[in-house]
Amino acid sequence: MRGGYLEQSCGDWVACDPALDGVQRLQAWFGATGFARHRHDTYAIGLTDAGVQSFWYRGSVHASTPGEVIVLHPDEPHDGYAGTRHGFGYRIVYVHPARVAEASRAIVGRVCALPFVARPVIQSPALRDSIAAAFTREWAPLAVDALVLSLTEALLLESAGPAAAKTCPDRRAVKRARQLLDSETHRLVRSSELETASGLSRFELARQFREQVGTSPYRYSLMRRLECARIHIGTRPLAEVALETGFADQAHFTRAFGAAFGITPGRYAALKSSAPKPRSSIPARTDG
Repeated sequence: MRGGYLEQSCGDWVACDPALDGVQRLQAWFGATGFARHRHDTYAIGLTDAGVQSFWYRGSVHASTPGEVIVLHPDEPHDGYAGTRHGFGYRIVYVHPARVAEASRAIVGRVCALPFVARPVIQSPALRDSIAAAFTREWAPLAVDALVLSLTEALLLESAGPAAAKTCPDRRAVKRARQLLDSETHRLVRSSELETASGLSRFELARQFREQVGTSPYRYSLMRRLECARIHIGTRPLAEVALETGFADQAHFTRAFGAAFGITPGRYAALKSSAPKPRSSIPARTDG
């Protein structure tokens, strides 16, 4: 999945990943007419990257410009087309309502109505940043959980929904989750494994983990895997290191490593090999 958008000279295109745990991400560029009127059974939360994205929704025509977020609710007909002759590009995440309901329950502390955002085009830094992050992270279960939680928090805020519940922190549950992630640095850990280890639902764990550890279970796991990889860089081929630490391929590994450490794995290997070797012994002092 591309991290940004391509210019209109590339022609119309769509890039879409298979759905993972009820969530799917799609990126597209259209020069004129994008798509005819249709409906999804999911939330569709998009970020306009370039041009003017115009669309009919709930009886009115709307337009979104770069940096603005589009929120379309399940089973609502809509279409999409370029608002100018220059075309438009966007990234969008489709989330099954059941996932939003689970996350809402973890946030609010009880069953509540699905969030509803009245205006389909909004300025929301929280939603914008969540969507952008979804297209730079590896597409993994824990990353999807973090995405759904952050999107749902922002949707509840935009819809003036119930306030987040104040719950007693379960430090032992979070500790058990951390221990599992600390021990599994060679693969992707699934959400169900963390639920079993912690005894908490995936969204309640994600919320408490962030409050107690300062980051999401996905980010914590990613950094443990990258730290493990960093130790082995220079001792074996980078493609091998990538696979041994749970990355789909060397390209995914390189992007994640660069985002975390500000340097490519190849350059890091070169710098390691150029480092001065420690002196094994101190020459004996001679007098005279």
